[in-house]
Order: sequence, then C-alpha cells, then structure tokens
Amino acid sequence: MQSVGIYEAKTRFSALIELVEQGEEVRITRHGKEVVRMLPVRRKPVITDEQIARELEQISALQQTVKGLKATDSVANLRHTGRSQA
Repeated sequence: MQSVGIYEAKTRFSALIELVEQGEEVRITRHGKEVVRMLPVRRKPVITDEQIARELEQISALQQTVKGLKATDSVANLRHTGRSQA
C-alpha cells in the first residue's frame, strides 16, 4: 500500500494508476487524512471453481433429501429420523 498527498498524486497520476493495475492499493491524502483509496478492479476470486462445484453438489444432495420427505412427516418424526442417522 502506498500513501501520497494530493499534489504528488496529481503529478504522478499515471504512475499511480500503473501501480494499481499491478495490484497495489494507493491512498491519496489531504493534510495527512485519507480522502481517496484506489484499488485494482480485478481481484483474485475469493472462492475457487472447485469450492463452487463442491457447494453445488452439497446443495443438490440436500435437495434430493428434501424431495424424499413426505408432506405427512411430522417434525418429531423427522427429528427422530435425523438423530438415528447421525
């Protein structure tokens, strides 16, 4: 992270943009107080494709379980069934 004053940011704007494009965060200050934060637009994904696939599989499995339930099943019966499977 780099912090620069407004005047310096004005004179080095292109260079600061290049830093941001390379993934660096740039903060612009006025009288020592941050007034602007420049961040790269493209960031690494927080979740990977493999994690997404795993989550979708779990959702699908849960949907299949829910589809297998009968409308007449009581909460107590469902609770008992869940406990006996655990």
